[in-house]
Amino acid sequence: MDARLDFFAAPVSGKALKYFMSAGKVIRESGLPADLQELVSTRVSQINGCAVCLDMHAKEAVVAGVSPVKLALVPAWREAAVFSEAERAALALAEEGTRVADAAEGVSDEVWANAAKHFDGELLTALVIHIAFMNMVNRMNIITRQPCAGDYVAGQVH
Repeated sequence: MDARLDFFAAPVSGKALKYFMSAGKVIRESGLPADLQELVSTRVSQINGCAVCLDMHAKEAVVAGVSPVKLALVPAWREAAVFSEAERAALALAEEGTRVADAAEGVSDEVWANAAKHFDGELLTALVIHIAFMNMVNRMNIITRQPCAGDYVAGQVH
């Protein structure tokens, strides 16, 4: 499969990606744990069906210390005992924040309150931006059919 668009070739996208990647760096350096960021990235990408991001974030998750067992259980996090309460809160927020069209209210007050219980204002802000960031990246990759799933090497982008 060939990509429909090369984001790095067009001047407009090149300029936008410069800022976009800077925003990603701010999120990575926010204090939100790297393993949690990768769990959230993986779950959002699973929901959206973004193979390129799944490849990347599964590999980055292992580098960040996520065990292969935990990584395999991300789709079933509600039933898996390996996730902390903070991870569960982040995954619930990521799911509702990704599936906003599936719920009349978007993110429920219960899910928001639970996330706020586990993350202070700064980290909660970083988590929300991270969820939105991942949804945007997934959509860009899916719309333009970016290939390379399977070719990513951990550390290549981060």
